[in-house]
Amino acid sequence: MCRWFAYVSPIEPCLLSDVLITPANSISAQVEHYLPGLLPHHKEKELDHSSNALLRMRNSLLNMDGLGIAWYTNSAASYMKDVESSRPALYKSQSPPINDFNFRSLCENTETYCVFAHIRASSGSTVTQVNSHPFVFGRHVFMHNGVISNFSSIRREMTDLMSFDAYCNVFGTTDSEHSAALYMTNLTNNGSKGTWQQTYSLSAMLAAMQKTVIQIIELQKLKCDNVRTPNSLNFCTTDGHKMVAIRFRNHTSQQPPSLYWSEFAGRTLNTKYPGHPDSKELVNEQAIWGEEKRIGKHTIIASEPTTYDEKEWNLIGKNCALIVDEEGTEIEVPLQYDAALDAGDPDADDD
Repeated sequence: MCRWFAYVSPIEPCLLSDVLITPANSISAQVEHYLPGLLPHHKEKELDHSSNALLRMRNSLLNMDGLGIAWYTNSAASYMKDVESSRPALYKSQSPPINDFNFRSLCENTETYCVFAHIRASSGSTVTQVNSHPFVFGRHVFMHNGVISNFSSIRREMTDLMSFDAYCNVFGTTDSEHSAALYMTNLTNNGSKGTWQQTYSLSAMLAAMQKTVIQIIELQKLKCDNVRTPNSLNFCTTDGHKMVAIRFRNHTSQQPPSLYWSEFAGRTLNTKYPGHPDSKELVNEQAIWGEEKRIGKHTIIASEPTTYDEKEWNLIGKNCALIVDEEGTEIEVPLQYDAALDAGDPDADDD
């Protein structure tokens, strides 16, 4: 299964290496599978012997099929008159992060108020840079953990629902990038490429995400009703200031892939502040600094916690969305969809 990590803050930047490389359970090295609320800590070896084949498959130890990061920077706005606010920069590679010295150098020297990072485990589509997440549409970024089941059977119909410019911006072959293009079509109301530079309300972002999920399921019911299998659709999108993430699987009993959020973990990830991401005990701030020093408001959403303090993390509910506004306020809401569209037993791997 893929792994991803997202950070957004209105006031507190993060150093990329602090959140993506340094922690023992960072996205660059997530092989231990720390899944509070889903799998007890130090029980990861039991995955090999678990009777839950879906759990074993989703938490395979290696994600070797590419990495990508998109981080927001104000550089373009400083030089281009027609650009306002921050815009995403993008880096993708086929190399595992532990072997990519370009990735390490970039992370050690880049700070940002918003970043998406994704480590890919392909479910069959080509291993190439263009198929790595995240996917950028103007100022908007999108990534996915999971799979659209029977994607080849509905791929053509999905493209028919896309705006022309969104369709032309699909450069790879993954179900995830097609989902991103469909989301952008819904967000902009079939708008042209120029609308990708606009910002939209959180309610519009959530509505577009929810519509995308429903369109995918309805197409599957139309084209594959006799062989439908459930989808795992952990989607996340941002415009650099606001964020929407969903944890979704259209099955009556099976859990979606893991997805957590935190408003406190940055205090142990950020090296400006006391604490260590691999410790379960928070360091007394005043003892080190001589005065109280607090990190600014921030939100982290990640496939797995990157610190080992369970109190810092919340498991997003099944078929729920976490929305984060410009002030950093987080709200979890249930997704609205017709449960009659739930499918049968899975036979597809997660991408």
